[in-house]
Amino acid sequence: MTSIAIIGDLFMLPEVFEQKIREAHIGELDIRTQLQPWPDVPMEHGYAVPGMDGLKEYFGNGDEVVEFVADAEIFVTHLAPLSRGMIERLPNLKLVAVSRGGPVNIDMAAAREREILVVNTPGRNASAVAEFTIGAILAETRLIREGHESLRAGNWRGDLYRADRTGRELNEMTVGVVGYGNIGTKVVRLLRAFGTKVLVHDPYVQLTAEDRLDGVEHVGLTELLSNSDVVTMHPRVTEETRHMMNEETFSHMKSDAVFVNTARGPLVDYDALYACLESGLIGSAMLETFAIEPVPDDWPLLKLPNVTLTPHIAGASVRTVTFAAEQAAEEVRRFLAMQPPVNPR
Repeated sequence: MTSIAIIGDLFMLPEVFEQKIREAHIGELDIRTQLQPWPDVPMEHGYAVPGMDGLKEYFGNGDEVVEFVADAEIFVTHLAPLSRGMIERLPNLKLVAVSRGGPVNIDMAAAREREILVVNTPGRNASAVAEFTIGAILAETRLIREGHESLRAGNWRGDLYRADRTGRELNEMTVGVVGYGNIGTKVVRLLRAFGTKVLVHDPYVQLTAEDRLDGVEHVGLTELLSNSDVVTMHPRVTEETRHMMNEETFSHMKSDAVFVNTARGPLVDYDALYACLESGLIGSAMLETFAIEPVPDDWPLLKLPNVTLTPHIAGASVRTVTFAAEQAAEEVRRFLAMQPPVNPR
């Protein structure tokens, strides 16, 4: 009988993992589950905890995780950590399935040395983030935030109906999409349905034939920034993309442009963004991810009237939960059937 340890949380529920694994009809399984209190309690970062060097965005105490996983051959989790020291204490472990886009809570070098297969679930929340991005763009371009905040403050902004102050429709605007991966491609597809002119910047991919036929253009970053009414970010964080939006790149944007970041905080120099928004160099911003989470109470961007902020919830949807659990369950099934993994790391 195969032993499987599942550590889920209040988003990726452990019972959903178990349900999807059992629905895969794998055979006799000994499954134990544990529930972590994330997101009600914030995550840790490896640099802040001795022995967890190199891990990012994880949740849980290493000793407690080791005690729970114990002799299991398969470990399925969302956020639980697996450091080098922990791996050394789990001699039976053969497969780790991580239900997130990148297994940043796992010491991948140590796992490879021990020949532990690690799989993840790329694209699990791509649709959720793409839909959220469209909502974020509409909140800014159609003055939804501005109208809401003024009305809640007791001010009926009838002037927002004036031709010189009202919002613009997506079918008359140009939207620049930076990053053409799982999420960026879905954002482009949704924007095309609005009749939006779309520019894409990603030096490592090509547009689909369908996008090219629909008039989507692949351009350099400066050209995209200079010609877009809205700029939305969707690249991965790498040394090349870290702070790619900074004082110099923001200076190429239109003075009334909207900046949207539903990707990752480190893509943006937030001090430079604050200066641009405060001075009017760009029009407004919608920010969903941040360099430090939770953001400090005194963070300057919280005080600006031309910024909409949400607490990193773009990828949170019920379908994300079930889809990620289905992906993880399929990887477990394939492992036990001695078939190659779909998403090895």
